[in-house]
Amino acid sequence: MGTLTVYLGLFLSAFAAATLFPMQSEAALVGLLLSDSHAVWALVAAASFGNVAGSFVNWVLGRSIERFRDKRWFPVSEKALQRAQRWYRRYGRWSLLLSWVPIIGDPLTLAAGIMKEPLSVFLVLVTIAKTGRYLALTAATMNLM
Repeated sequence: MGTLTVYLGLFLSAFAAATLFPMQSEAALVGLLLSDSHAVWALVAAASFGNVAGSFVNWVLGRSIERFRDKRWFPVSEKALQRAQRWYRRYGRWSLLLSWVPIIGDPLTLAAGIMKEPLSVFLVLVTIAKTGRYLALTAATMNLM
């Protein structure tokens, strides 16, 4: 498999994992790290950019949710959406530092859009959270090697 294809595949895996669909990208990153055949910094960058881009999609959906909220295909239940909004109201923009956490992270990025969090603040906090998670995972994996 070509190097560009590997990075693109990891980007797409991380992108999908950050959207509201249940997926994960950690296994792909760890597998590629363990193969020891690709630049570590490039793997972390591809995963981080993909994950932040997927979170950006959630933010955009949140900004325009009123148009989509009642559609059958919309992947978030009303209950989950209300829980994320309560969490966001309580902890504010700093809750985006938990956007890496499974189950609650993706709805938080959607809630940030609903609550009209400025894009610049959103991107900074989500990038810190998502990249931090991949760096921690990378460090843990490299210690196993």
